[in-house]
Amino acid sequence: MRDFQNIEGVRETVKRRGKGIAAAGMAAAIVLGATGCGASSRVQSSSHAVGGNAGAASASANGGVIEYAVQPATDLNWFLPLFTGPTDTLANAQLVYQMFVPLLQLNNNYQIDWKNSIAEKVTYNSSGTVYHIYLNPKWKWSNGQPVTSSDLLFTWNVMKAACAPNAPSPWPYVGVGTGDIPNGIKSVVANGPYEVTVTLKQPTNQQWFIYNGLMQMTPMPAKYMDVKKNMTDELKYLGANGPNMMFDKVVDGPFEPVYAKDRQEWVLKPNPMYAGHKSTVSKLIFLYEGSNESELAALRSGQVNVGYIDPSESAAIPQLKSSGFTVAPEYMFAVFWTEMNMYPASPNSKIFNQLYVRQALMQAINNDEIAQDIYKGYAVPLHGPIPPEPKTQFYDPAVAKLYPYNPSAAKKLLEAHGWQLKNGVMTKGNEKMNFTMIYATGVETTVQEAELIQQELAQIGVKVSLKGMPFDQLISLTSNPKDTNWDLALGSGWIYSGPGYYPSGDGLFNTGAPSGTGYSNPTEDALINATHEPYSSTAETMKHFYQYEFYTAEQLPMLWNVNNATVAVIAPNVHNVLPYYNGAVGIPEMQYWTVSGQ
Repeated sequence: MRDFQNIEGVRETVKRRGKGIAAAGMAAAIVLGATGCGASSRVQSSSHAVGGNAGAASASANGGVIEYAVQPATDLNWFLPLFTGPTDTLANAQLVYQMFVPLLQLNNNYQIDWKNSIAEKVTYNSSGTVYHIYLNPKWKWSNGQPVTSSDLLFTWNVMKAACAPNAPSPWPYVGVGTGDIPNGIKSVVANGPYEVTVTLKQPTNQQWFIYNGLMQMTPMPAKYMDVKKNMTDELKYLGANGPNMMFDKVVDGPFEPVYAKDRQEWVLKPNPMYAGHKSTVSKLIFLYEGSNESELAALRSGQVNVGYIDPSESAAIPQLKSSGFTVAPEYMFAVFWTEMNMYPASPNSKIFNQLYVRQALMQAINNDEIAQDIYKGYAVPLHGPIPPEPKTQFYDPAVAKLYPYNPSAAKKLLEAHGWQLKNGVMTKGNEKMNFTMIYATGVETTVQEAELIQQELAQIGVKVSLKGMPFDQLISLTSNPKDTNWDLALGSGWIYSGPGYYPSGDGLFNTGAPSGTGYSNPTEDALINATHEPYSSTAETMKHFYQYEFYTAEQLPMLWNVNNATVAVIAPNVHNVLPYYNGAVGIPEMQYWTVSGQ
């Protein structure tokens, strides 16, 4: 799962092992593609685009340069498909997966795209303990050598060793524990050059393990990278070279590296040995941007031809449209929330531990107003842990009816449980609903959302004092079970975007969750665990998933906010971006993008 923040409207992805958070602050644009950790489906049709047809499919075009804007103030600093905690960012992943083909590639509908995956199929037994991975022999490294089971085993051995707590710096691997990696795996063996068998220690839900376990195993070129005599030295070698894009001289993805200048640009060119759809552009450039304002200026001047716009800059959209740009929202498979401090050390945890309190708070927040007035319509209200956009099989529409906006009912619910207004604040004995809400600064829409929630909660007698702080500081506070300086926290969220992709709440809502804030419920734990069990049919699997989803939506371990879109801006001469934007998972398929008028 990937941690990310909206910095001045742009989601800066900072995947953290412990705290997958993203400032839910605005509909900016970073996601041209997808790196998923949950499930999602969102390919915006061209009918959603505003302006010219630049982003739509077009006749083939040859040559030209794609100049792609990285989210503001975000450096690209890791170039291997196995990430460490600090380097596990969506921005890094977007470039890495232009050079390396995943074992299992997800499409915009959060389904496996076998055509663009190293594996051509995966079979498994009924108990979910044995998985046979069949590699497609069409894939080759850029040096002409085939991608084989030896490469997959090399990845597994590096991953397993990098999970150790004493792994040399900069490890450990970020995915330790996700998909029960590595402790749940009994063995990984090659049965030939194009077949690998993975055996688990205990029965597991097959889809859960495929999405959370196998999807982590992106093959790396063993003959090129496996050069040290022992794994400790190998980890040091890979760790030292991970920040160097030019280390990736042998790749199997659609592009290969040409040049990198830190905090300026990262240049790729088409890989002639790529076995999938070959790019027709001459170069693909990832461009560093210092701010939203500088990125918008670069769009206008032609220095960037695929970028984004922050909703706070929406006044610029008519001019962009008149110049032929395509402007279109793209939704990530993500959930944004207001956290409640339910850690035992928090003096107000006993208030938040009451379901009726959480229900009243939820009914007092008008997410429809937030989506329309603050995000200018580039957001959809959330009703639970799965977003309604992008559309996926994981979303249960029944959750939308749970807590409609109704401040009058919210106030009566509190009064029915003995709370009374005293000096404008709900009071019960020695308890007062007088809370401190911290929020992430740097994004105007997050500030506006915090102020609106403050006003709405005041209507039911809940007094909220606002305290802004940098995103990293907010994460530090909300991740510390002993910190009592906050009660509510706004500006974070979770993208189901690697290293695990199955959105069943592990690490978020179960007791002791590393990315939770103290919520504990044995029924919740049981329902999450039930999504890991093997079942005889997809229908049975989804039945248990929906039980988890509905219960979580109802119990409100977080207060659900809105899923704000990335607003993509595409120059008139760039084509095929939207059909292959893959915003649900965050990793665009840039090999399909073309440039005309060369």
